[in-house]
This record gives sequence, structure tokens and C-alpha cells, in this order.
Amino acid sequence: MTTDDASQYHAQVKQLVCDSFHLSPDALDETTSFDELGLDSKQRVQLLATLEVFFEVTIELDERDRLTDVAATAGVLADALRAKAATPGSGQ
Repeated sequence: MTTDDASQYHAQVKQLVCDSFHLSPDALDETTSFDELGLDSKQRVQLLATLEVFFEVTIELDERDRLTDVAATAGVLADALRAKAATPGSGQ
């Protein structure tokens, strides 16, 4: 995955994080640590589930440890979307 692949999802991921956890967009940029915002592992699982529903992808639960900030989360999403597109019969 290149940085450009993931960067196209930064704005959408940021919006989902802000909406899901009632955060101001001003309090969050691509590298703001979710730990710094007080998001715990349960909330990261919630974010993972939100990404799955919103983007109609499957993301392994083990990936929650990679959800550290918007940029990293966009990377996880890009990986999942790429895997979905590579799966025969995925409709992509």
C-alpha cells in the first residue's frame, strides 16, 4: 500500500471518527493519537465495525491495534478495500 492509497480516505475516516465519538473536527488531524483522545480498545472495535458497515468490507479484529490515528486507520481501510476488490465475486 502506498501513502497515496490511504490518503484518499483520510477525510472520510476523520468524519466517521468525529461522528462516532462526538469529537470536534478541530480536535483531530491525521496524526492525532487516538490514545490522546481517550479512545480505548472497545471504542477501536466500535470504529472497526463502523468502517466495515460504512465501506462494506471485512476487517479482521486483530487490525484494531493498527487503529492508532486517522492516517493509520485509513491505511487499514485501504488494505481492506484492496482485498475486497481482489476477491472473486466481490462485485468490484
